[in-house]
Amino acid sequence: MTFSLVARCARTGQFGMVISSSSPAVAARCAHVRAGVGAVASQNITDPALGPLLLDRLDEGLSAPDALKSVTQGRKHIDYRQLLVVDRTGQTAIHSGKQVLGLWGEAQGVDCAAGGNLLANELVPLAMVEAFTSATGHLGERLMQALEAGLKAGGEAGPVHSAGLKVADRLSWPLIDLRIDWAEHPIQMLRTTWDIYAPQMAAYVQRAEDPTQAPSYGVPGDE
Repeated sequence: MTFSLVARCARTGQFGMVISSSSPAVAARCAHVRAGVGAVASQNITDPALGPLLLDRLDEGLSAPDALKSVTQGRKHIDYRQLLVVDRTGQTAIHSGKQVLGLWGEAQGVDCAAGGNLLANELVPLAMVEAFTSATGHLGERLMQALEAGLKAGGEAGPVHSAGLKVADRLSWPLIDLRIDWAEHPIQMLRTTWDIYAPQMAAYVQRAEDPTQAPSYGVPGDE
């Protein structure tokens, strides 16, 4: 049903994740990032509330493994959840419950963790971790390469229809929050969207912080 990766950029301190699924609007439910705190994927039979709850635990100073333990221990229906966490030091943790759907897998690497369920094969998460670790450039680009590697490795057992890319930098709102909510080739469409958005990204931050210095994009009336 889903494959994803959460990550920290050691150079910038940014946090982000990518995700794709056969379900519609997967990123709306499963992608959670917070500036200076961490990133969380809450997936499989999803409880979206677990994302903010884990970020709260990280914000309180718990490590990724300790935050995950505090949220999962004794929680009702936790066997149906798959959770990926990365904290401000780059530590990661994964929970894959006994009721995770179909063929599932997980992998951890430096500053990143990947997981999936209803996969074409169990090596998809490892392919994502390896692609992220070997990629260079902006965190958004590295995440996209990881998602594309997951698809190339087999992805989900069936066709995917939605995908998302989300990154938190230093502000209270996401630096990147791109979603394809229902399409025949959502990862390819997300790549196109990212390639369009990336050159304009810094300007949108500048528009928020100092609109007097914000550049124009040639929209009628915007001079």
